[in-house]
Amino acid sequence: QVQLVESGGGLVQAGGSLRLSCAASGRTFSPFAMGWFRQNPGKEREFVAVVTGSIAITLYADSVKGRFTISRDNAKNTVYLEMDGLKPEDTAVYYCAAATQRPRIWASGDDYDYWGQGTQVTVSS
Repeated sequence: QVQLVESGGGLVQAGGSLRLSCAASGRTFSPFAMGWFRQNPGKEREFVAVVTGSIAITLYADSVKGRFTISRDNAKNTVYLEMDGLKPEDTAVYYCAAATQRPRIWASGDDYDYWGQGTQVTVSS
């Protein structure tokens, strides 16, 4: 059984930074891609960023491009999300996700097979 465990969320002032981590554990696991999504109560889940495993191709939502950086340590089966220049609208529960095959639609959560439990990020103005 594969488990994804996020850490690193918290409360930060606008303009500040946070680093999220997501570690995959369980059976030997080498996902094609690992990414981050976020969601607020009553709202749709939103794609944030994704990174592939082999040559680390990255893709970002327009709302975070230039401020967030996703990276991956394949040896540790861990993905990171460095968030700089945080804004109040970045407040959400952030979820780590893993896709065992190439997603048909990178930004669609339906194409990801495993999910973490989520970590809260709150940005105060």
